[in-house]
Amino acid sequence: MSWLFWLTGSAPYLGGGFGHFYHYAPVKIKYAVDRFAMETKRQLDVLDHHLADHTYLAGDEYSIADIATWPWYGVLALGRIYDAGAFLDVQSYRHVKRWTLDIGSREAVIRGRMINRTSGEPEEQMEERHGSGDYAGKTGVRINS
Repeated sequence: MSWLFWLTGSAPYLGGGFGHFYHYAPVKIKYAVDRFAMETKRQLDVLDHHLADHTYLAGDEYSIADIATWPWYGVLALGRIYDAGAFLDVQSYRHVKRWTLDIGSREAVIRGRMINRTSGEPEEQMEERHGSGDYAGKTGVRINS
């Protein structure tokens, strides 16, 4: 539970703070970008130190904490949001990178990231999903629903 609470207190600084001022703001304010970049790097450092001794956030078992946190920090560590990977030096957080790649390679995560996606490669998109047959029709892989 503590990692879920950490996420709810931290993610707004990443998305609402850093993401807004670095990527979306029509006027770049250096102080705001620097302030939220430092906070985002601090959060990545917290994750990296914890993941140095743990496979997943709640220990050695994949949990809801990982499921909730990965879309924010994992995707950032992969450089897929805000075009900020180099700016934040995400490659230096090697334990976050390991965790990110591990979770991102899970079949359920790959399937889930396809749903409602309307950008990227066509084979990575599935605008709607109404049943397991939709996924099977798209990928040729049958899943139990």
